[in-house]
Amino acid sequence: MRNIKDYDLEELKKQFIDLNEKAYRAEQVFKWIYTTNTTTFDEITNISLELREKLKKQYNLKSYKILKKQESYDGTKKYLFDLSDENAIETVLMSYHHGYTICVSSQIGCKMGCKFCASTGIPFGRNLTSGEIIEQILAVQREENIKISNIVFMGIGEPLDNYDNVLNAIKIINNPKGLNIGARHISISTSGIVPKIYDLAKEKLQCTLSISLHATTDEKRSKMMPINNKYPIRELIEACKDYIKTTNKRISFEYALAKNNNETLEDAKRLVKLLKGMLCHVNLIPINKIENGKYIKTTNENIIKFRNYLNTNGIVATIRRELGSDIEAACGQLRRKNLKNRGG
Repeated sequence: MRNIKDYDLEELKKQFIDLNEKAYRAEQVFKWIYTTNTTTFDEITNISLELREKLKKQYNLKSYKILKKQESYDGTKKYLFDLSDENAIETVLMSYHHGYTICVSSQIGCKMGCKFCASTGIPFGRNLTSGEIIEQILAVQREENIKISNIVFMGIGEPLDNYDNVLNAIKIINNPKGLNIGARHISISTSGIVPKIYDLAKEKLQCTLSISLHATTDEKRSKMMPINNKYPIRELIEACKDYIKTTNKRISFEYALAKNNNETLEDAKRLVKLLKGMLCHVNLIPINKIENGKYIKTTNENIIKFRNYLNTNGIVATIRRELGSDIEAACGQLRRKNLKNRGG
């Protein structure tokens, strides 16, 4: 049976019509699911018992069991969710003065092979469905009794490699009758799948696009991110310029600083030259330690110098606050799990 949360509102209306039900009934069910965060069809009391029984036979309301929950000294929480198919995924909740932000996964594993990411070297499993993406948000809201205000697609997986399901999930998240989270509060991160960046530009969403750049030469970037062999920096930057021109939206470039690798003044100079004149922001990330990782964090002094050089030369740059590193919930530390090997 298909997860009813896989359908956006318009698709669900079509499903109900096929079931010889009125389209407005779909709207009632859709709104009930996301406003009450129900986990059973029996709780949907604004429809008839007969329709509830019909829905039980056609769909499921897949909800997650928490296999493990960890809390950092800084309040960041990481959840390991059971997907009921010998797989599990990790999701992170971060608390800020402006509200709660959740970092969701989009795939079981990742094909990109970035050398600074804990998902590297683990076989790719499959794409998450829209409903499985959405359920991460719902499960955390149920567990913590909170309302999440910001979504970042920066967990396990490459969101643009699961393009259709991610976009459909965003429709549900953004829908006023769904989770009702504004598109400006949603960020999509990509390692740089160039054709999908062009596709995303045509969607003209109000979401924030984050590009994992991390290096200023093809030689360095290809060593860190194998996708650069297919879509080198020049092609990636051209796609970003097209995105900005088409959407008039600012792009955020993620740049993880690693010792003796990409943190020199020459790297900063090349980055300024690369991004000059673009509507963009640079998010500097102190690279996080991962198991068997070859890259280590540069000094705080180098990070500050790098930021100051960018700012002085017309590129807005900030240093990302480190959250959850003690529970391996920080940037690059999430990894695919299966139920036979649940590691912490």
